[in-house]
Amino acid sequence: MAGHSHWAKVKHQKGLTDIRKGKLFSKLSREISIAARLGGGDPTFNSRLRRAIATARDEGVPQENIMRAIQKGTGEIAGSHYEEVFYEGYGPGGVAVLIEAATDNRNRTTAEIRNLFSKYGGNLGAAGSVSWIFQKRGKIVVDAEKNDFDKVFEVALEAGAEEVEQKGIEIEVIVLPEKLDELQKQFDSAGIVIKSSQMIYIPKNSISLSDKETLKSLFRLLDILEDQDDVQNVYANFDAPQEILEQCE
Repeated sequence: MAGHSHWAKVKHQKGLTDIRKGKLFSKLSREISIAARLGGGDPTFNSRLRRAIATARDEGVPQENIMRAIQKGTGEIAGSHYEEVFYEGYGPGGVAVLIEAATDNRNRTTAEIRNLFSKYGGNLGAAGSVSWIFQKRGKIVVDAEKNDFDKVFEVALEAGAEEVEQKGIEIEVIVLPEKLDELQKQFDSAGIVIKSSQMIYIPKNSISLSDKETLKSLFRLLDILEDQDDVQNVYANFDAPQEILEQCE
């Protein structure tokens, strides 16, 4: 997981230089629309929608964009009908890659994802080919500068969190999916400021990579997949020595 975490951190640091704000807003709006379509437009009774709205606000998505995305999802206003699709495959070095996408044209998206895998040294697999390697978990990120780590750790532990780790100015808390909402409520009650709350996929095991060229090829594939318009999230199961990862930046 360390390698993938490092790649995600690099992407975050590069931020909107690589992913235009408009594209980021589009991805967040799609998640809001899907959540509203599946669970209704009231975030009080729709935890997925509640998390999607919180993440969108944290990233600076305007309120009118959020409301419009909800209304598109519930059918109150016209808009594209997005469905959630997962793609699975292998990248350079035999690394498993799991992709979450939101598309209004499955055939188009599948063709584009297949082409990207082929062009950048990977292979798109069949459903179930790598999903078994990953496990669904809830993740809450809190601001380490605004929250005391010991307090976060104590509340998270009482709520059944599996992992609490400080990474720079953020504290990441991992919990079973069914405990995510309860943990968020506990944090709110304790006055702990939450930056984001979402479902993620964590690899059960990782492939160790030490060849710099293989890692560079893998990063290129992961970058281009994440940058594809319909892709929401990309997960991969690799690890590598810190010094090699830093050279690949």
